[in-house]
Amino acid sequence: MLHNNVSVVEPDRFKQIICDIAQRIAATYPTDARSVYEAAAQTLRIPYWDWALNATMPTLVNEPTISITTPNGTSDITNYSSTVRYPNNETGESQPDLANRQLRSNAESLRELTYQLITDQSNYAPFSNTGYSDERGGQYNSIENIHDTIHQLVGNGGHMGKIQYSAFDPIFWLHHANVDRLIAIWQAINPDSYVTPQVNALGTFTDEPGASEDTNTPLAPFRSDSSDTLYTSTTARDTRTFGYTYPEIIDWGVSRDQLSSNVRSNLNILYNRTNGLRRKRSLPTTTTLDNATTGYEYFANIRVAKSALNAPFFIHFYLHEPNTPVAQYSFAPNLIASYSVLYAQHRTPEWRGSGGNSTIRRTPTSTTTTTATMTYGQIPLNHAFLASLGRNFTDLSPTSVIPFLSQALVWKIQKDDDSLVDASSPELDSLRIFVVGKEVTYNEAEDKFPDYGKFEMYREASKGKVGGIREGDGI
Repeated sequence: MLHNNVSVVEPDRFKQIICDIAQRIAATYPTDARSVYEAAAQTLRIPYWDWALNATMPTLVNEPTISITTPNGTSDITNYSSTVRYPNNETGESQPDLANRQLRSNAESLRELTYQLITDQSNYAPFSNTGYSDERGGQYNSIENIHDTIHQLVGNGGHMGKIQYSAFDPIFWLHHANVDRLIAIWQAINPDSYVTPQVNALGTFTDEPGASEDTNTPLAPFRSDSSDTLYTSTTARDTRTFGYTYPEIIDWGVSRDQLSSNVRSNLNILYNRTNGLRRKRSLPTTTTLDNATTGYEYFANIRVAKSALNAPFFIHFYLHEPNTPVAQYSFAPNLIASYSVLYAQHRTPEWRGSGGNSTIRRTPTSTTTTTATMTYGQIPLNHAFLASLGRNFTDLSPTSVIPFLSQALVWKIQKDDDSLVDASSPELDSLRIFVVGKEVTYNEAEDKFPDYGKFEMYREASKGKVGGIREGDGI
């Protein structure tokens, strides 16, 4: 539940470690070059991978060897030889090219999800995690929703797709640094909304299942000093505490309102392609005042028990049935996007007190599942049907779009070994998929976000489909 705060602490602790190592290495360079490397070590920070802007993995992480300048000259070293991404089901061999195909197939969805989440969600609780269920109002997207998808698209049975081992893949740190960055961007725009008490149904290695967590819950094992003092959501709230910021957040010498305006402008420059796509496709719009236009945006909402299959799995969405081999379903030409359930079995704990402010610890004793823990997610739909059929719509109103989605929208459930799971399986009885939409007024001002209407549910788009919303189920 507090993963978003740990995303701040993890990169900071990692930064401290690599800076210390870098400074020790810099001190070993020849005297005439040492000052250059020492200065570089002082300003070293963790790079981030902006997958919302470029979904392809950075080239460096997949190069078999890299060339570095050592104190003794240039040297070639083996690059991440033990890291596995999208492993071959027969040989276990890493297949990063296939992982990149999955990522590219989800590129537009990742950008839309990122922009829509930050511009339309001002409440920290639903913004932060997939487990929050109160007052979502049809907004099933969250930063954890997007975070989990990246883990699975990169890993797909490899390190990044397994929670217990994901940090052994170096790209984990580039990914989490970007999650930290997006949280910091959101905070600059919404500085007054933050952690509220929530129940952690599954627990952690330090917190009992079912315990309430708040801003003062210790974020073990991350310590703020050499003693046993642990960070909390309160002490980890601001990146300035850790001495860094991001290019979009120049937070000195400006007021809070000016910072928010600047960050909104930067976000629009990076991710807002809605107006450009609409103009490019010459799609029908309704002209309104103040150089703005109105349109509609549609999404597929997903809720399902996180432990439904006792393993990670995808829900792939398509326009019409995929016509490719099952092993290529995750990058089929008609794929809309993939939703990921990133799951690891949890263990029943024995509890005992401990020192410092880490008040509870546990010793794993047996594996259990928690079927009552639901996860909420969302994928955008507009980019798919606009790109393929945009000119065939007379308008983008529900009376035009929903009948099309009723006929065309298809989903498949697939494990990370490429095997399919029938949506009618008893294990997936908790699955509910339905289409929601809202009217949107697009602003032309560089520091303004779109104005979003209220989500409406369109039951007919998933009616009669296995896993679709059922009569009597609410939004």
